[in-house]
Formats: sequence, C-alpha cells, structure tokens
Amino acid sequence: MKKTLIAIAMSMLAATAFAAKGEFDQECAYGLSLGKHVKTDCSVSEQINGKTYCFSSPEAKGKFMADASGNMTKAEETYGRK
Repeated sequence: MKKTLIAIAMSMLAATAFAAKGEFDQECAYGLSLGKHVKTDCSVSEQINGKTYCFSSPEAKGKFMADASGNMTKAEETYGRK
C-alpha cells in the first residue's frame, strides 16, 4: 500500500512538473497581442485549433480568450516582426 501511494504521488508530481510546448516559441500569446515578448514555461496554456498557446499567467490567458480571434491576429503580427 505504501509503495502504491508513493508511486501515485510521484506520478502526480511528474505530471504537474511537465510543461507543454507551445506556439510562438513559448512566448505569452497575450503579451504578443500587446506588442510585448514575454517568455513562459507554458505551464498555463490553451489548445486553440489543435495548437498549444502559452500564457504568462491565468489572468493573461483570460484576457486573451475574451477576444481570442482578435488577439491571435495581433499576436501573429508581433511574432512575425521578431
């Protein structure tokens, strides 16, 4: 029983430590929509049309998702100028 609990705990820890790989070289999509380059570890992310987009915080993700289409256009423009 003890070994099973340890294995479960280790598995959960590994899952939370995993960060997704995202579009825009893992820069914050909301930051890019504002014209800023903000690197992230992609621990806050969202799947949009089968692609993973990273955010610097849950708040940034929420603001981006409020107008995902418009913000995506702005983010793509900023990233393209890099």
